Amino acid sequence: MLILLPPSETKRPGGDGSPFRADALAFPGLIPQRESVVDALVALSADEEAAARVLKLSARQRGEVAVNAALRTSPTLPAVDRYTGVLFDALDAATLGESARGWLARHVAIHSAPFGVVAALDPLPAYRLGAGIRLPGLPSMRTVWADAVGAAIAAAGPSFVLDMRSEAYVALGPVPADMPQAYVRVVSEGPDGAVRALNHFNKHAKGDLVRHLAQARPRISGAAQLMRWAQDEGIVLRPSAAGELELELVVPSVTR
Repeated sequence: MLILLPPSETKRPGGDGSPFRADALAFPGLIPQRESVVDALVALSADEEAAARVLKLSARQRGEVAVNAALRTSPTLPAVDRYTGVLFDALDAATLGESARGWLARHVAIHSAPFGVVAALDPLPAYRLGAGIRLPGLPSMRTVWADAVGAAIAAAGPSFVLDMRSEAYVALGPVPADMPQAYVRVVSEGPDGAVRALNHFNKHAKGDLVRHLAQARPRISGAAQLMRWAQDEGIVLRPSAAGELELELVVPSVTR
């Protein structure tokens, strides 16, 4: 099983790993795209005004330009430790044991705008680049990545792909249609019995599910097997009419 996660806009600074090398990351078929995007991002950062405009940075975010300028020389962190924010805080990979982190390395990939899909423990530098940004000298991120990421996922040969990415990142690398796969949508059942998609708790539920999987380390090769495991663990994961998997978040009622 391969689990695909989105990145986070917020990232932990610093690191103690060697500087970025495109060939040090998983999915080696993406090396040409990584090199071209990183080159364009570093080149853009030579002009702070232009970089702030292209990257849509506020005055308070101008320091991100210097972060991008140092992308090839700054220290790295494992990808799953680099990202912060709701999903990655719920996953809390730094507190997982060695076996659980090893499971993440084998089964989890994070999809980023400058690097494409990378393995959970791949070394990444800090950076600032969103899925919707078009860098000077390059086509859209979708044009750069979509076909290449799909081919890289297919080349990895997973038995089953569990897609937890946001729709923006799905567009940057759709899973090939002929691969066994399922897209996860987080829902909650209200007092009226209606099932509704969630926004606020969406990322937290996904991070919590991945943490649970890393700790349990089940052998899963398809959606049916995943749902049986979830049921045994008390996790509500069911197929939807739209052909997706619904992950139900149980929100405790609040008494006043």
